[in-house]
Amino acid sequence: MRDASPETDIAVVGAGIVGVACALQLARQGRRVLLIDRQPPGHGASYGNAGHLATEQVFPIADLSILKRLPRMLLDPMGPLRLDWKYLPKALPWFTRLLLNLRPAPFQRSVAGIRALNEGSLGAWQRLLGSIGHSDLFKEDGSLLVFERAESRPALEALRARMQQQTVPVEFWSADAVRMAAPQLSPSLLGGLFFPRTGHFIDPYQVVCKLFEAARASGVRFVQAQVGGGRLNADGVQLSSDQGMFNARQVLISCGAHSAQLTAALTGKRVPLDTERGYHLMLPGEQQRLPFAVTSLERKFIMTPMAEGLRLAGTVEFAGLEAPPSMQRAWQLHRLSKGLFQHDLSAEGATPWMGFRPSLPDSLPVIDRVCDGRVLLAFGHQHLGLTQAAVTAEWVGGLAEGSSGMGAYRLDRF
Repeated sequence: MRDASPETDIAVVGAGIVGVACALQLARQGRRVLLIDRQPPGHGASYGNAGHLATEQVFPIADLSILKRLPRMLLDPMGPLRLDWKYLPKALPWFTRLLLNLRPAPFQRSVAGIRALNEGSLGAWQRLLGSIGHSDLFKEDGSLLVFERAESRPALEALRARMQQQTVPVEFWSADAVRMAAPQLSPSLLGGLFFPRTGHFIDPYQVVCKLFEAARASGVRFVQAQVGGGRLNADGVQLSSDQGMFNARQVLISCGAHSAQLTAALTGKRVPLDTERGYHLMLPGEQQRLPFAVTSLERKFIMTPMAEGLRLAGTVEFAGLEAPPSMQRAWQLHRLSKGLFQHDLSAEGATPWMGFRPSLPDSLPVIDRVCDGRVLLAFGHQHLGLTQAAVTAEWVGGLAEGSSGMGAYRLDRF
């Protein structure tokens, strides 16, 4: 048995971008931190995300317009949204909650909650990367949403108006402006929306690695173990794992799509957490194609330039945590890129990947302090885990010091 109680103030379960950032924050506040994950740090969803600091994405993952598009989207196995019909019975309660959250009042609460996190994200990342001497891992160079068809212009203009209402900095770019900024894109593009207060990470995995190095230098210990459950006791929390028992005064649950079981074991609260399986295709020979992240309005995927190549990312698949990946969805991203450039992208040496986005039906994460402060929670960031990781860590630091959770992100909202 491992007895960590004399050494551990807080056990952080989950070594993705959120967990590692929180572990570093807590260690800097003087806490003795034990970080636990079944994989090495950064090997889950944090390894293969799109690398885009998506502060402009202030709207929930779905709105009422999806109801019209849903049947066609679900019938297309390579479309931007796929539901494995074998998984439907398990997913149905989650989708029911999602639909209820599309009503005006809850939808606006979600928008306000996402916006509050996103508005603090850029500054938080600048502070965090600067504090570890690795500001070079992030480029604050904006991002671009392009469109190809004239009939798409009204939707683009409507999106621009909605974003302006939410005070998101956005500029309309003509076709000439797009060509000037990204000359390798196809001349058939008609224009787009540019978001100046966004940017991209040149290597998301290295971001986790460098934060982990800083965390270890600050005293954070790491154990590779599979946490299977736990219970509260008079001294704090006891966690059970395949490597024995761990005791700590507090625990932070930040293990992404795997957070629901441990949350239920410790708090008695069932969280409606599901997973959106996301895919990417890494093109190693295409580092120089784009100056910043570019998203296609019609094709619904993103292309981000990184140190090791151009990452094509996107698609949403609901099939749970157990089904094998459908890597043809990753390769479909290369097919989607055809026609967006003057010369097609090379797929030579390309590598596909799949990961799990932890999503709640109101599109907001859980960031909270419960069970008399013995349990802290930071999970469910859906597509915005990378974007919101640094600001979440700052908020978790406050929770660890005794501040109460905010209503929009509290566990008891379910």
